[in-house]
Amino acid sequence: MQYRTLGRTGIKVSPYALGALMFATQVGNPDPDDSIRVIHKALDAGINLIDTSDAYGDSEEIVGRALHGRRDDVVLATKFSRPTGTDPNHQGTSRRWIMTAVENSLRRLRTDHIDLYQVHRLDPETDIEETLSALTDLIRMGKVRAIGSSNTPAGDIVEAQWVAERRGLARFRTEQPAYSILNRGIESEVLPAVQRYGMGTLVWGPLGQGMLTGRVRRDGANDLKRARMFKHLNDERRIEVVEQLVPLADEAGLPLTHLAMAFAIAHPAVTSALLGARTVDQLDDLLKGVGVTLSDDILDRIDAIVPPGTDVTRLDQAYLPPALLDPKLRRRPANERGAA
Repeated sequence: MQYRTLGRTGIKVSPYALGALMFATQVGNPDPDDSIRVIHKALDAGINLIDTSDAYGDSEEIVGRALHGRRDDVVLATKFSRPTGTDPNHQGTSRRWIMTAVENSLRRLRTDHIDLYQVHRLDPETDIEETLSALTDLIRMGKVRAIGSSNTPAGDIVEAQWVAERRGLARFRTEQPAYSILNRGIESEVLPAVQRYGMGTLVWGPLGQGMLTGRVRRDGANDLKRARMFKHLNDERRIEVVEQLVPLADEAGLPLTHLAMAFAIAHPAVTSALLGARTVDQLDDLLKGVGVTLSDDILDRIDAIVPPGTDVTRLDQAYLPPALLDPKLRRRPANERGAA
């Protein structure tokens, strides 16, 4: 395993990291002991970064159990800000919630510090200075080693860096966006922004949320359960791209999963791609692709299928900024819409 530096933190991480959403018994593997075996196998294979979230059900608890006796060998990342209950204050990026959320995560993870503490979604109702101030205090207290953001538009990345410099606060050292052959939109602005500020990038969804496993095809060989769960698995445009990628992977002598993972870590701004393996068998398949490098010819042909900086439709889980969610932010009041 060839390790990479996580931005300018000096922390060395594996190019494949382990995402822990699928270890939550409510949405992923219902057997915690099996999830722990997956984690141990990943660590034994050289993967040293595990990423979870307080919004992933009992994932943090299972990761905490798995890391007993091995904590010092792992770069442990978790996230906060997504709702964790019905209380409206048990979410967001306020100082009040951050100070509570970190203690909850530390307890569940059975550790006294978090290596990378990330904002799962920025909260437009909270001043970024308040958020960075609270996170800076956590670093000074030794409870957090570095901080990062997730699913953040380029403009907000720049603003957060500017506020940190202006106010003398800790700055986001990483960003965690969605990225795959099917979703390349971040190549236009987000990845150039993180490169400009020396941030590390942990990308999620490198297998296109299941589309790039080859299990969703036009001929009906679909993973029907997942297709019912996620609308993007039924999107004809995405299926058409998969149909073009399958013969390209065959020509390259690679499974489609290995082609997709190798693509995700080929971009110079990407530090690690998160594996969402739910079982040992799934992890074994993905680990066989460690070390795969795509030629310029294959990358050029992928560019011809999905042009750089473009998305083949938006993911169901994609972040939508308030300007798109709230009609009031993109429409003048009715009495002001007419011509003078």
